[in-house]
Amino acid sequence: MAADAGMVSEIDHFDRNILEVLSKDGRISVTELAERVGLSRTPCQIRMNRLIADGYIEGFTAIINLSMLQLEHIAFAEVKLSNTQEDALLKFNAAVRKIKEVEECHMIAGRFDYLLKIRTRDIRRYREVLGERISNLPYVASTSTNVAMETIKESASTGIVATLAPG
Repeated sequence: MAADAGMVSEIDHFDRNILEVLSKDGRISVTELAERVGLSRTPCQIRMNRLIADGYIEGFTAIINLSMLQLEHIAFAEVKLSNTQEDALLKFNAAVRKIKEVEECHMIAGRFDYLLKIRTRDIRRYREVLGERISNLPYVASTSTNVAMETIKESASTGIVATLAPG
């Protein structure tokens, strides 16, 4: 369980390197991880366990080839709410988390309130999700859709962990 924000330990370049390596290969052995970051096995294991306990590492997952599952249609829906008071935002947030096709949801400072990344098998299924689920979320006033024609870069890892300056 993650520690409170005020109680989280400081991380150094070894910790950042551990995070960087794990973000690219979560199945790496502790021995191989230790070699790659320049530590012996036990200190590396202790650091990794601390990073997990402190909440820097939230879990490990497999990256699935979604095209093999015929889930290649990606649309980005801009959502404008009719009410942006805190209670309305909380209700929208809770409801959007329940839609499995919504891969990402970001609150935006701009001409609309939220940007949703939605993945479906095809445009027909997207239309159903938009019309039956997203448009019926609490306080949705309007939506606008942008369809991805081709994905150029998509990554579960940002590749910037080790380059971030401390603090």
